[in-house]
Amino acid sequence: MEETPDAVAEATDADFAREIHDAAEQDQFPRDRATRFYDRIRNTIQRYVDSKGAVVGKTAGFLLLVPDVFILLWRLTTDARVNGKDKVLLGSAVAYYVMPFDLLPEALLGPAGYLDDLVFGVYVLNKILGSVDASILREHWSGSEDVLDSIQNVLNAAESLVGKDLVGRIKKMMGK
Repeated sequence: MEETPDAVAEATDADFAREIHDAAEQDQFPRDRATRFYDRIRNTIQRYVDSKGAVVGKTAGFLLLVPDVFILLWRLTTDARVNGKDKVLLGSAVAYYVMPFDLLPEALLGPAGYLDDLVFGVYVLNKILGSVDASILREHWSGSEDVLDSIQNVLNAAESLVGKDLVGRIKKMMGK
């Protein structure tokens, strides 16, 4: 049986998720794989938003945050100013992004399946703000708006993006 490019990408993403999870405790992260994943999701989401236009409406702005939040999570895992406990939490969020099967699987839903990844990642970022200075987040942020505003916007819209039940499950995963 021949593997499709999507199947290879899913296997690769699962391998990457394991690498991230294992590396979170050792401060060693595969930069090139993170960059390729970032580029792939940015391009996929941009094509999706361009093709759907007004159909995705306000959700488009949130979808376009997905790759920026991913790369911010990843960059923070490599920053020496972030403590080990927070790096493990950040590494878990990065792994959640790349896992092929999560609460809203991208394989079934397309780019809209990244919304739970976005919400989970933002909850992680919000949680680490107690021990990581906002200036560090701003230093690593690639988005066009202020990172703290972006985090707050996603937190405010979380239930409308993924539903109340899913937000509850994400909060439970976060220990809230």
